[in-house]
Amino acid sequence: MISMFDLDQLQGLLRDFYEISHIRITVFDEDLKELVSYPEEVAPYCAVIRGTLSGFEACMRCDREACAKAAKKKTTHVYRCHAGLTEAVTPLYVGEVLAGYLLFGHVFSYPDHEKGWTAVDQKTASLPLNRRMLKDAIFEAPIIGESYTRSAAKILHAVASYLIMERMATLREDMLAVRLDSYLSAHYTQKLSSSAVAEYLGIGRTQLYELSRQMYGCGVAEHIRDLRVGRAKELLKGHRDLSIAEVAERCGFSDYNYFITVFSRETGCSPGAFRKETVALKRRL
Repeated sequence: MISMFDLDQLQGLLRDFYEISHIRITVFDEDLKELVSYPEEVAPYCAVIRGTLSGFEACMRCDREACAKAAKKKTTHVYRCHAGLTEAVTPLYVGEVLAGYLLFGHVFSYPDHEKGWTAVDQKTASLPLNRRMLKDAIFEAPIIGESYTRSAAKILHAVASYLIMERMATLREDMLAVRLDSYLSAHYTQKLSSSAVAEYLGIGRTQLYELSRQMYGCGVAEHIRDLRVGRAKELLKGHRDLSIAEVAERCGFSDYNYFITVFSRETGCSPGAFRKETVALKRRL
């Protein structure tokens, strides 16, 4: 586990979120282990679904897939769950390191109970559920409109930012993940090799690759490339006085032609074309 959460402060924050939104919210760590939720009990219709093994597994699978999408996008992901209910998940990133997730869910966001029940009944048709109990729970559920849900999702995103700023979700400074992320962020414009990074961390190259894959979804070399291309975009946008060659050099690309090739492959256009499009866009705005 990378993340360390102040659970007492979290509990109070989740309670405040619920008092405002009346939507249940949960905090997971980066391994999708549920740490705390408010309120602790799930909605009655979710209790019926999770009351069966297949229903519980479907819920867990749905959570994993939603968290993976949110982590990839690095922003709030709003979606219909496997049972047809509306949920939202926001990843908690400290720098480039994933520390956990905030998820609110089980929102009955339909025009009326009849339409909602039809959708939920169809979505859960393959699960061996007590249909009468599920229908009764659905018809007792409060209807929460889509605009209200979107607003709640924005608040969820703000809560995630607050958690990081207030350091309720922090990282163990001695963890390899934090050391790796800090090192790459500080040195990615320099000449780096996987061997050198592994030596700095005191681990083997195989372990380094696995750590990088877990954190960034790719190897160290690929992540360094992504950091360099991202920095190149910033320089091309904000420093029109720099030549393309100077941008390449400042981002750690010693070979000008290689920079052109990498940037074009990653962005779909050359550095020069990217700069022209950015300038044109600013003029239109």
